[in-house]
Amino acid sequence: MSKTDLIIVGSGILGLATAFRAHRQGRSVRVIDRSARPVGSSIQNFGHACFTGQADDAQDLAMASRDGWLEAAAATGIWAAETGSFIPAMTEPELRVLQEFADYRGPDQATMLSAEEVAAAIGNPSLGAIGGAHLPLDMRVDPREAAPALAEWLAGEGVDFTWNTTVTEVGDGTVSTNRGDVHGEQVVVCPGYQLTSLFPEIAEAHGVRICTLAMSLIERPQRIPSGFAMLTGTSLARYDGFAAMPGASALREDLTEREPELVDVIANLMVTDIPGGLLIGDSHAYDLSPEPFIDARVGDLLLNRATSILGIDEPVVRQRWLGQYADSTETNLILERPDARTTVAVVTSGIGMTLSFGIADRILGGSPTETDARLSA
Repeated sequence: MSKTDLIIVGSGILGLATAFRAHRQGRSVRVIDRSARPVGSSIQNFGHACFTGQADDAQDLAMASRDGWLEAAAATGIWAAETGSFIPAMTEPELRVLQEFADYRGPDQATMLSAEEVAAAIGNPSLGAIGGAHLPLDMRVDPREAAPALAEWLAGEGVDFTWNTTVTEVGDGTVSTNRGDVHGEQVVVCPGYQLTSLFPEIAEAHGVRICTLAMSLIERPQRIPSGFAMLTGTSLARYDGFAAMPGASALREDLTEREPELVDVIANLMVTDIPGGLLIGDSHAYDLSPEPFIDARVGDLLLNRATSILGIDEPVVRQRWLGQYADSTETNLILERPDARTTVAVVTSGIGMTLSFGIADRILGGSPTETDARLSA
């Protein structure tokens, strides 16, 4: 294996976004992954790029990532829908937060909708919402297609991929693997929740653990519009951009009283339409070594609440699974440089798909010593 300008450890969306950016800069790139194709966190979540819901001080990063997704889609043919996000307001506290957010961010980021408009947007005339909002800048990608397609395109462009190879140590431009050593001018390590295997001291310093989430894929009834993403009141309590609004405290109290089961499972109740059906989720549970079992009660709770909003009486479930991603008790993004030639980059929340290209720009721009705790998912 010859020396490479940049070696990237990990073929998740962050590693692939970094490879895409570096390749476009004219660097030689090699990607090393323990699996035979991208099968980790990047294919297990929504593929919903919620740029708008990020905090104020993460907006530059979010918009840079949006530009990156558009550039990657134009170059590779990856499906990237610019249909935005719809948020029905079912209660006054939800509507108040949406109105505050729309007034604060302005019409480029959020427009208020009438009850009839939001009901039509999600295809349920009997919705019963009292209003809603549309976030036009949000995007959707297919999480099952985006990372594999990006990897395939990069390989066709001359990026070297070394699959089925376990990295055992990284330092000073040398990547040690079970197939031998590889050398690069720079190394970017994007191991996700496998951070503990390569850099346990960094993982421990940031309290890294694994978040598991219950997900399902259902058939999309024909009356449900294709091409939409839906957030709910639980999302308003979770994303930092909304949670910073004055009415957020009252919203959280309302959710605790009205939807205690969703609050108990730390739900971010969402639906996104992708080719193949409607993705529904998700709950959040945290552990250093989570068990692989899906709690049927939690999965049914999310499914029932989501299909109730959409007016789907008999959902046809195609798949259920337990997604996983890295989480931290202290930060949502780890960017550290353990030595002059090594960068460690781990997104420690569910925003990896959303902010991948913006973070890749930061990695390659030479400022990877900071951590940013003001990102949200």
